[in-house]
Amino acid sequence: MRSGNPAFQESTFLDLGSGTVVSRDAGTMTLNGTVNRTGILLLLAVLTGAWSWSQAFGADGTVNPAIGMYVWGGLLTGLVLGMVTIFKQAWSPVTAPLYAIAEGVFLGAISALFDARFNGIVMQAVLLTFGTLFAMLFAYRSGLVKATENFKLGVVAATGGICLVYLATIVLGFFGIQIPMIHESGIIGIGFSLFVVVIAALNLVLDFDFIETGVERGAPKYMEWYGAFGLMVTLVWLYLEFLRLLSKLQSR
Repeated sequence: MRSGNPAFQESTFLDLGSGTVVSRDAGTMTLNGTVNRTGILLLLAVLTGAWSWSQAFGADGTVNPAIGMYVWGGLLTGLVLGMVTIFKQAWSPVTAPLYAIAEGVFLGAISALFDARFNGIVMQAVLLTFGTLFAMLFAYRSGLVKATENFKLGVVAATGGICLVYLATIVLGFFGIQIPMIHESGIIGIGFSLFVVVIAALNLVLDFDFIETGVERGAPKYMEWYGAFGLMVTLVWLYLEFLRLLSKLQSR
């Protein structure tokens, strides 16, 4: 089984040495439990996001100079907690909520900055993100989209390519070099963002399939938190890509 989401790998549910299912002594993973924990993570992110949004501007409406601290603090803290959760799945009942809190701080601050420049863009991105989530869930449950091995391979390859482009952008940025066109508001830049949004949306199908497989295999109870965490990673990515796409469209 493959998934473009680094949180969802086949070894998550299996003992790498024997290939057998991990211990079930503490109970087993359920679909309802995963949905409930996803809701908790989203609620935590919304609450902390609302708080960091409120800190983004001063009484006179100008941008708070400390907003960068919330953006980078939330982003880096979320990255560290995300990596810990990926390598220590059993810690996910603690690290996944902490990740959601950190990501909420980051998303609230970065969303406030986007909305200050493009009024209303955040609500549009939120609606598009959850609309895509439910559309892909419907497509998956109805069988319109099936997570075949070829489908998974294609999505993983595309996701890896996108990651390499973003990594190259970061590295080249340190030397004052920018990759032309794809990060601009021209036709190529908008087309690139549309492609990334589609790939992020298709990753949701792989995530649904992975969670369903974990339930079928009787993964341990803490994997409900881990499954919710992995799904949230994709949702955060999708939301940010919608913000980027909408900002490019409104810049034209």
